[in-house]
Amino acid sequence: MTTYQEKGSNIEVEDHGLEKKHAVAETKTVIGDEAFQQAYLKDPPKFFGSPLLILISLVGFCCSTTNGYDGSLFGTLLANDSFKAFFGVANKGIEAGIVTAMYQIGSVVAIPFIGPAIDTWGRRGGMFIGGLTIVIGVIIQVTTINNASVGQFMGGRFLLGFGVGIIGAAGPCYVVEISHPAYRGIMTGLYNVMWPVGALVASGAARGGLNYSGNTSWLIPVGIQLMFPGIVTIFAWLLPESPRWLYTRGRQSEAAAILAKYHGHGNADSEWVKLQLSEYEQHLEMDGADKRWWDYRALFRNKASMYRLMCNCLVSLFGQWAGNGIVSYYLSAFLDTAGIRGSVTQTNVQLGMNAIQIIFASLGASFVDKIGRRPMLIWVNVVCCFCWIGVIVPSSIANITDTTSEEQQAAVNPSVSKAVLAWVYIFQICYSFGWTPMQALYPVEVLSFEMRAKGMGFSSLFTSIGLLANQFGVPVALTNIAWKTYIVFCIWCMVQAAIFFFIIPETKGRTLEELDDIFHSPSPVKASIEKKKLEVDANANIVHVDVVGQSGSGFA
Repeated sequence: MTTYQEKGSNIEVEDHGLEKKHAVAETKTVIGDEAFQQAYLKDPPKFFGSPLLILISLVGFCCSTTNGYDGSLFGTLLANDSFKAFFGVANKGIEAGIVTAMYQIGSVVAIPFIGPAIDTWGRRGGMFIGGLTIVIGVIIQVTTINNASVGQFMGGRFLLGFGVGIIGAAGPCYVVEISHPAYRGIMTGLYNVMWPVGALVASGAARGGLNYSGNTSWLIPVGIQLMFPGIVTIFAWLLPESPRWLYTRGRQSEAAAILAKYHGHGNADSEWVKLQLSEYEQHLEMDGADKRWWDYRALFRNKASMYRLMCNCLVSLFGQWAGNGIVSYYLSAFLDTAGIRGSVTQTNVQLGMNAIQIIFASLGASFVDKIGRRPMLIWVNVVCCFCWIGVIVPSSIANITDTTSEEQQAAVNPSVSKAVLAWVYIFQICYSFGWTPMQALYPVEVLSFEMRAKGMGFSSLFTSIGLLANQFGVPVALTNIAWKTYIVFCIWCMVQAAIFFFIIPETKGRTLEELDDIFHSPSPVKASIEKKKLEVDANANIVHVDVVGQSGSGFA
C-alpha cells in the first residue's frame, strides 16, 4: 500500500486485487457530511460552469449595496460643510446620532414585515418590495431641497431604512438558496462584498460633489443612492425563484427544472440535483410556519431552533461591534482625533478605504470554504483587537479632544497622524477579509428554510441594535473621552472571539439541509468540527466512514 499527501488529504492506494469486496482507491479526511462529499466526488462542480447563474446572483448582490452606500454616505456627508449647515448638525455629538439613526429606526420598524414579505411573495418579491421602498425614500430626501424641510428628509431616511430592512434580508436568502451547494460559501460571501462597492460609489459621489458649491455638493451623492435598488426593482421579476420556495409551495416540477438548469448544467440526473431534491423531500415542511405570516413558532420550537437563532443573532450583532462603526459612520470625527482634518482630505481617505475593502473582502470570500466559517470568525476578532492597539498608541500621543486648540492640533507630529491612518487601513483590511463575507453568509445559512425569512428579521433587528448603539454611543464617546473610545473596542473584540470559540459551529462541507444533524446533536460545536475518514472506491463511491476526531479551531 502506498500513502502520500495531497492538499491535506491522506491518499492510500490499495493493491489487493479482488481480495476485498470493495477495493479502496483512496482515503480522504474531511469535515462535512458524506452525501455532500459523495456528490462532490462523482460530479465535480465547475465554478464558472454556469455564467448565467453568476449573472443572476449579481442582481441579488445589489441588495447588499444599500447598507454600504448609506454607511459611507453619512461618513462623508458629515464632513461636508454645506450639508452640516443645511441641517444644523456637527460630525459628532447627539445631533449627528439622531440624523444617522433615523435610517436604523426605519430598519427596526420593518422587522415584523420582513418574514411575511419574503415568505408570502417569494425571495424575488421581497427584493422588489424593499428596492421600490428605497427608491421612494431617496426621492423624498432629494425633494427636500424645494422646501428645506428637515422633517421630510428624516421621513425619507426612515422609509429608506424600512426598505433596506426588507431588501437586506431578502437578498442573502435568495443568493444562499439559488447558489450551487459546492460554492454556496464563496457566492454568499461575495454577496457582502457589494457592501464596500456601495460604499465606494457613495464616497466617490461625495468626493465628486465637493467640486460643486452649496447644496448640490450633497444632493449628488444622496440622489445616486437610487442606482442599486433601482437595478433590483427593475430586474427582480426576471430572475428564477428560489427552488426551495417553489418546492414548499407545491411547485416541485419548477424547482427541479431550476436545479437541473443551474446546478446540473441541464442534466436532470446530476448528482447535485438528485441530492438536493432528496433533501428537500426529507427536510422541507410543506405546511410549515413560513406559510403563515403571523407564525414565529419555528424559531423557538426546540433547542436546535433556538441555538440556530442565537448563532444568527450573535454574528449579526458582533459584526457591528468590532469597531467598524467608527470607520464608516464617524470616520470624520475619528480622523479629527488624530489631527487629520479637512473635508477633501477626509473624503479622500474614505474613498481609498472603500477601494481596499472591496479587494480584501473578495479575497476573504474566496477563502471561506478553505479556512472555514468558525476559525474565520474567531481569528478576525483577535486580529482586530491588535489593530485597535495599533490605533490607541499614536492616538493617545496626539491626545486631541474638543478642548484642544487649533494651534495644538497643528503642532501634532505628522508621523503620529500617519501612524493612526496606517492602522485604520490595516484594521479595514483585516475586517474586510474576515468579517465582511461572514456578515451575510453565516446568519442566513445557519437557519433552516422554515425559519430563514423570519429569522433574518431577527438578524436585521440585532444588526440594527448594534448600529444604533454605535450611532448614539460612539459620537458621544468621541466627544467625551476621545481616543479612549478605541480601548473599549479593543477589549470587546477579544470577548467576541472567546464567545465564538465556545458557541459557534462550523457550517462548511454540508448542504443547507444537512446542517440539521449538527444542531440536533448534543454539542453542535463538537459535531461540526468532527473529522471523518472516507474510504472511496474506484467509481467514486464512499464505501466506509470512520470518525477520527475533531479539528480544534475548525481548520481542515
